[in-house]
Amino acid sequence: MSKLSALEMNLLRQIADLHKIPEGAYNIRENGQLGGRNSTENIEISTKTDKPGIDIRIKPGTKNESVHIPVIITKTGYSELVYNDFYVGEDSDVIIIAGCGIHNSGCDTAQHDGVHTFYVGKNARIKYVEKHYGEGEGTGERIMNPSTVVYLEEGARVEMDTSQIRGVDSTRRSTKIYAKAGGEVLVLEKLLTHGRQTAVSDMEIMLEGDGSRARVISRSVAQDESEQTFYPKVTGGAECFAHVQCDSIIMGRAKVSSIPAINARHVSAQLVHEAAIGKIAGDQLLKLMTLGLTEKEAEERILAGFLK
Repeated sequence: MSKLSALEMNLLRQIADLHKIPEGAYNIRENGQLGGRNSTENIEISTKTDKPGIDIRIKPGTKNESVHIPVIITKTGYSELVYNDFYVGEDSDVIIIAGCGIHNSGCDTAQHDGVHTFYVGKNARIKYVEKHYGEGEGTGERIMNPSTVVYLEEGARVEMDTSQIRGVDSTRRSTKIYAKAGGEVLVLEKLLTHGRQTAVSDMEIMLEGDGSRARVISRSVAQDESEQTFYPKVTGGAECFAHVQCDSIIMGRAKVSSIPAINARHVSAQLVHEAAIGKIAGDQLLKLMTLGLTEKEAEERILAGFLK
């Protein structure tokens, strides 16, 4: 693969905690081109022939392996739509680390839209980690619109850990998860907006089989004049359980809307939702300031702990 620049390596550190080219299976996408790829005996990555994107096939029984699929964009005015499909074999247990980093030093918009579809076999387990990050001294916007669809077969489990770190001017996230009998869903969503940034998260989880379960934990911080809107929705169509929790800290002149919905379509569906929006508690600030921190340092410490 081509040698990555210091700027590109910094983006990889931000979105995938990579300090060097990863071991195992990986696919690095740079400005729409293949920056590097490696398949393993159990994880095969191939280029789609009908549209931009890749297919990732994980053999049944694969365990203790990971696959990295980061995307980095460093060209102003560049926009792309990518389709990635994951076929996860039965009884496997793997970690998938994605994410997108944009460095925009120009005046035109740089944008990445990605559609990820997961087909998770019986009793398989996946942990999917996705980070979004933007930077650059240019005036052009940095836009990311991820769309994720997950199909869980019987007894399968997905853990999604998604976060937007900083610097993304606009994002619209769409997530849909379908769980059959015994399927388990855990979603951890973390989001920080500042300036005039906007973020929308539209999430729908369908619990279709007996014994399926879901837990959604969404934590966000809205600073300055940014705006956030959350639409978490769970539908229980069988004997199932779900808990949705949305907590937001609002600062400055920001706006936050949290609109959870639960739909029970079975007498044994147990669905719960909670939503809370508020400012940083004064006693928290005071306690940290008595330890020698400035007000700004105290705020940063509280926010870092909240979004951890």
